[in-house]
Amino acid sequence: MAFESDQHAKDYWKENLSLMLKLLAVWFIVSFGFGIILVDVLNQITFFGFKLGFWFAQQGAIYTFIILIFIYMSKMNKLDKKYKVDEE
Repeated sequence: MAFESDQHAKDYWKENLSLMLKLLAVWFIVSFGFGIILVDVLNQITFFGFKLGFWFAQQGAIYTFIILIFIYMSKMNKLDKKYKVDEE
């Protein structure tokens, strides 16, 4: 992987880190916020027969993480093409 310039490399990693921080923030909010902090509030709502807070703690955070992996993959493919460092 060769960048056209040092500035392209810095910009690429800046965008990459920004994307990772945003996705990690979403995962933190879903897993810690919904699964632990807001569990009592969310447990008043049922989802597929389960209390919503329990569902987020047991399955929702995992599903969210898997979705975030695919979002990261898609966004990074676009970023790679933008900076001409894709594998194609």
